[in-house]
Amino acid sequence: MLQGWLDWHRQTLVGKCAGLTAEQLRTAAVEPSNLTLLGLLRHMTDVERAWFRQRAAGNPDLPDLYGTPEQPDADFENVATADAAADHAAFLAELPLADAAVAGLPLEAEFINPRGKTMSVRWVYLHMIEEYARHNGHADLLRERIDGVTGD
Repeated sequence: MLQGWLDWHRQTLVGKCAGLTAEQLRTAAVEPSNLTLLGLLRHMTDVERAWFRQRAAGNPDLPDLYGTPEQPDADFENVATADAAADHAAFLAELPLADAAVAGLPLEAEFINPRGKTMSVRWVYLHMIEEYARHNGHADLLRERIDGVTGD
């Protein structure tokens, strides 16, 4: 059930980005926010990687794709010249890697997060569903302001 809800939310974000040009994906459509659909895709790529691969599966040396220590919000901030097609492909490529990283782990498997807190794989699934739900709400507003599309 957790995987099903996670997959549904992942596809919802993909759907919100479907059919738009690179420029539309880079558009901050809800002023004064600089949030964009491309920024959301980039952010969720790094979030998938961080929670499933770096933390739950124990691969802390796997680098983020966008954020850096000097610019932790680069996923959202550096979209003006970003390659939307490459970023979309990176998001789609990260999903099966994230799934595979935890496929053999029981939901009760625990790890220590970077702040020293013990967490479980179950918590990661619940957090990711919440993270997508929140950002899919943002994506709804962005998409509607860009071209009027609403719905799933």
